[in-house]
Amino acid sequence: MKIKKLLFVTKFEELWFDALESLMELRKADLEHVVLLNVIERDKVAMRRGTGYQKTEEIKLREKANIRFIDWAEHLFEQGMEVGAYISVGSLVKQVNQAATKEEADLIVIGRPKKGRLEQLYSGSDITEIIRRSMTPVLVYKYLSTESQSPEQPSARPLLATDWSQASRRAIEYLKNLKKIVEEVHVIHVADEKSLKGDSAMMVQKTRKEARGKLEDICDILEAEGIQARPHVYIGSAATEIEKAAQECQATMIIAGTSGKGSWKERWIGGTSKILAEKSVFPTLLIPPE
Repeated sequence: MKIKKLLFVTKFEELWFDALESLMELRKADLEHVVLLNVIERDKVAMRRGTGYQKTEEIKLREKANIRFIDWAEHLFEQGMEVGAYISVGSLVKQVNQAATKEEADLIVIGRPKKGRLEQLYSGSDITEIIRRSMTPVLVYKYLSTESQSPEQPSARPLLATDWSQASRRAIEYLKNLKKIVEEVHVIHVADEKSLKGDSAMMVQKTRKEARGKLEDICDILEAEGIQARPHVYIGSAATEIEKAAQECQATMIIAGTSGKGSWKERWIGGTSKILAEKSVFPTLLIPPE
């Protein structure tokens, strides 16, 4: 899973050039091409203005995006990057997935927009829908510090959350290709309290030991690639414990697998990947199954 081409999606309001700059570390892991994408959503523009949709507003937004992208492209060219850009009108979800497919992107990077609770409850976030539909890994970029001028490199100390799924196995392969830029990986499995075998302390420890053994196998795979890795077993709600582990380990990013085009429960009740994408304070990289 080499990252040669990155699709960087921005509305400029929640994701700036400094975020893209922090990802230039990926040049050491084969990154050579950045595609910039800005989507003008007519219904949201009209809602924000309160005057209905106007063509003149679209033209103005296109020109603003074009000016910004020209400036960004100049900086990227100076670093030896290939650069492409799209300014599209339509649905964010549709435009992002179309661009990722057309450009054969290896990674989609998108910011987490702020949304009202009712909108999230009834329509789900655009981010969640992009993740659900995409066969390309998605990095939901979040600033770890209010000092957005110099965000930390996300790949420095990733936390890999695994549930032994196919997508989790793909995440391991993804990490192998980041060995030149990763300082240390913390590998975590969260055991559901309901799945613990038996009520005795002995049986609980047996479950923990079995999980620990699997985690150590993953760490051995990563360390064979020259990546320092440490295993951790947590017990409880997956999203809550992953967030807690990321804080305790001072992680710079969370990496987890997704269920792809998930079930009714995954979409409407909320799976771990959905919760992490929408609520975690950490940049969250979500890897779909093949």
